[in-house]
Amino acid sequence: MKRIAILFSGEGTNMQTLIQKLHPDRVSIVATITNNPKAKGITRSQALGIEPIIIDHREFESRKSFDTKLVQVLKNLNLDLVVLAGFMRILSPVFTTQIKAINIHPSLLPAHKGANAIQKSYESSDRYAGVTTHFVTEELDSGNIIMQKRFEKQGMDFEAFETMIHQCEYEIFAPSVLKALEIL
Repeated sequence: MKRIAILFSGEGTNMQTLIQKLHPDRVSIVATITNNPKAKGITRSQALGIEPIIIDHREFESRKSFDTKLVQVLKNLNLDLVVLAGFMRILSPVFTTQIKAINIHPSLLPAHKGANAIQKSYESSDRYAGVTTHFVTEELDSGNIIMQKRFEKQGMDFEAFETMIHQCEYEIFAPSVLKALEIL
């Protein structure tokens, strides 16, 4: 069975969805890891039977030193894939050159890369919005696209728009993981 780890920084709703849809029947989620010791996702992971590993990025002198520790932990887990599920860190080449990973991004890439993508997408004149799963590379939000899901945003207020973004995430994330693992 394929082994994955999920990295998260906040609420952990995408992480929870992946655990509920994939573990243990389709893949073995051997670890959840957060860089934020106050992340609400910690209790979600615990409730689903996976004790999260906490690596507080503020305890490291640089992005590179944090990424070095993260890579060390991940390599010790003997993983097939790392999944970024709301992991709010820009990863350095220390990570991107050594770890096979995918990410979910709340826009139709290549539009609205980086932070605040939901807000940027909502405020744009784009007719369609949506989410993208992609492989993680050295260039932010620029790796090969695995899947996208879009919707027409006309007439939506921000709350409805954000809800639709999250719904799209929940729909495509698990199939994207399976596709990335080449077991679909």
